[in-house]
Amino acid sequence: MAAVEFEHDGDIARITLNSPPQNRLGNALVQGLTAAMMDLAERDDTRALLLCANGPDFSWGGDIRNWKDISHQAFGETIAQGLQLTNMFEDLPFPTIVAVQGQCSGGGFELALRGDIIVASSDARFGHTEATIGAFTLLGGVQRVADRIGRTRALQWAYTAEMVDAADAFDIGLINEVVPPEKLEKAANAWLQKLGSGATRAHAVHKNLLRTWSTAGVKAADALIPKLAEQIHASADLQDNLEDAIEAVVAGEQRPHFVFKGK
Repeated sequence: MAAVEFEHDGDIARITLNSPPQNRLGNALVQGLTAAMMDLAERDDTRALLLCANGPDFSWGGDIRNWKDISHQAFGETIAQGLQLTNMFEDLPFPTIVAVQGQCSGGGFELALRGDIIVASSDARFGHTEATIGAFTLLGGVQRVADRIGRTRALQWAYTAEMVDAADAFDIGLINEVVPPEKLEKAANAWLQKLGSGATRAHAVHKNLLRTWSTAGVKAADALIPKLAEQIHASADLQDNLEDAIEAVVAGEQRPHFVFKGK
């Protein structure tokens, strides 16, 4: 049984963590995720990705069983590899949706935070559990919670290792949608189809601008806009629909629903 299932159907991709019940980020799962990310990085035909998990829980985080008998340097190198992997996921130039059920903690929570859209079942629980063993959020979780909802909650959750249920996570803006457990797959697929058929090139620009804003601020993001505008103006997504959009403006009508090629 593969620890990670990866499929690419047309222009839609799906990655499934398949090491239940805890889906811990051990060697097999990390290797499977890395192979999937390498494949996606080499393609130019992906328009959206869904990351989900089999079993009752999304992921309990890292597999700490292999932490005991390695050197401090080797541990640091292992974490560097994990950061490289999660950075690849975060930097994919198309929308990414994460579907979460049950426990989503430690490195599993940090992986989910790298997605663009998080859809959770009502039984989902999120938390930084690292401090319970004297560690910290090794895959960049605390700063990404801060980026999404602010420093106050980020520090609180990292300090206390409390688990936050899906309803509270939604209310404070950490996640995008909460649905009953039996509707999670349908809701995640709805996001996948909606974003996967949208303006893919524009979505990539929005991700780029927000990443730049997160690391360097509003002015740095603004500085990218003219060059990015040139690229978007040359895209089929924009050019193929401009004539009809202009006609709608002239007629004083709402623009029609456009079909995008993702190019």
